[in-house]
This record gives sequence, C-alpha cells and structure tokens, in this order.
Amino acid sequence: MQENENRLFKFPKFQDLIIFEDDNLIVINKPPFVASLDDRSGGEVNILRLAKKYHADAQVCHRLDKETSGILLIAKNPETYRLVSIEFERRRVNKVYHAIISGTHTFDNLIVDLPILNQGNKNVSIDRANGKPAETIFNSLTYYKHYTLVECKPITGRMHQIRIHLATQRATIVGDSMYRGKPVFLSQIKKRGFTMAKDQEELPIMKRFALHARFVNLSIDGKVYTFEAPYPKDFATLLKLLEKFDS
Repeated sequence: MQENENRLFKFPKFQDLIIFEDDNLIVINKPPFVASLDDRSGGEVNILRLAKKYHADAQVCHRLDKETSGILLIAKNPETYRLVSIEFERRRVNKVYHAIISGTHTFDNLIVDLPILNQGNKNVSIDRANGKPAETIFNSLTYYKHYTLVECKPITGRMHQIRIHLATQRATIVGDSMYRGKPVFLSQIKKRGFTMAKDQEELPIMKRFALHARFVNLSIDGKVYTFEAPYPKDFATLLKLLEKFDS
C-alpha cells in the first residue's frame, strides 16, 4: 500500500465530517492539516478528492488554509456550484472565524481595510499601491491574562487575509510562525506544579495556528442557510487550558 493511501486512513471518514447535507449541498467541519484542493504535486489527500469519492460531482466552493479548521461548503452539482460562486463573488456570504491571539486586545468592531498583494508561492504582503482591497472586522470575545479569543469577519476573501490583518495590529494568531505568532506551551500558563522529564521535549498545546471557521450564512436560490462548526479537539483544549490557568 502506498504512503498516500496509508495517510488516507489517518483522517476521519468523510461522512463523519458532514454537518449538513441535502440534494445540492454538503457542509463539512474540515479538520486541520488537510488541504481543501489538489496541490501542484497532486500527491496529498485533500477534501476535494475525498468529496468526489463520496459524491462524483462534488466541487469545493471555496478554500481554507491547510491548518485552518471549520466550515467548508461543497456543491453536489454544477448549478449549485455556480450559485454559491456568485454569492462569494458578490460578497454576500457571511463568514465568521474564531482566532486565539497573543496578548490582551480590545477589538470593538475594529475594521482593518489594508490592501493585500499576493506575491505567489503562498506569500502575501500589505501593499497600498498594488494590493487588492481587503477588509476584515474584528471583535474580542473572551479575555485571558495573556491571550484573547477574537471573532473575525472577512468581508473580502484574500489569501491569509485574517492572519495578516491581525498581524498588522500586533495581534498575531498563536502558532502562526509565518506572521511571528508563537505557540502556547503548558509550562507557560501552568507555572506552578508543572514538571517534565529532563530528556523530554515539551510540545505546544496546539501544533498549528489557532484559526477556525466557526459560522457561515448565505442564501442559495432564495433559501437561507446558516451553519456552525464546533471547535476541533486541539482548539477546544487550548481554550479550556487558558480558562483554567490563564484567567
């Protein structure tokens, strides 16, 4: 059995990811570390490939970064794909992400509208002269001593938009090394009573950046849909530990 086939069985069954399905649409809670679409090498297991094994005509309507978890919309036929694509193009899809960021930040409908330039190879930058318009609204949800749970509402859909817009506010997502975000270790927040063997390396609580697509609301052919994706285990665990040791 090839390595890629072995990796396939490490992921949950596609059916177990589904949070909604009807004749036209599949909505899943995408796990982290799974790409939304085929990459250039074509070697990795991804959501599109898994979806097509479940339903031959499936098409992923948008994408999430590989490490990002949460709601992903999948059309079951070309007409639904077209209708959903129009909603995205006209910015009528309401998306809400949750992020855990370093530091205590009070965001009250903060609007960040800095243009983003896609430089290729998954590199983006803020570029007022050449970048494309990008707008995100931020609201703080829960405060801890050293971290904040933030609601992020991207109005546009640029690559890394939430991540880089937060970074411009000196509010990097924990674990997001691309934008100088640092991981959270239990020893940092549980300073008393924490012991570890000398020859053992401590691993971060989350092994990715803490970003989750929490809610999506849209209208398809006159029918309104609202979806919510529960936090995955790693995101929920970090919040639980922050509540216990960093409140």
